[in-house]
Amino acid sequence: MRANVSFFVIPKQDVVYLPYDATMRQALEKMEYHRYTAVPLIDDEGKYVGTLTEGDLLWKIKNTFDFTFDRLNKISLTEVPLRWQNHPVRIDATIGDLIDRAIEQNFVPVVDDDGVFIGIVRRREIIDYCAKQLALRED
Repeated sequence: MRANVSFFVIPKQDVVYLPYDATMRQALEKMEYHRYTAVPLIDDEGKYVGTLTEGDLLWKIKNTFDFTFDRLNKISLTEVPLRWQNHPVRIDATIGDLIDRAIEQNFVPVVDDDGVFIGIVRRREIIDYCAKQLALRED
């Protein structure tokens, strides 16, 4: 298994992500529209900040005294604690690095040497690759 990350990357332009300074309303609308439960967050410099989940939004709503849905437009994602850290890999990572991350994450963010977000690798592509490798060995 010598493949590297670049073989699997879905490039940034094809990935649903959010700017870190987006509002909770923008996040909820984008996640609902695409039917995603988690999306990467990117800062003003294009760097990967973390992954926002539905749970993060729900906990923020629950723990915000005097929360109203009218305030969704006023609460920035920078104010939402991220409960789960999806650790990224660098573009020169190996399939082994991807497998290690994919055990815990549905997708693995990919960054360059400066932490700039390049794209993601989904767990399904990793599993598909591993299944094909196993099938080749069985033949």
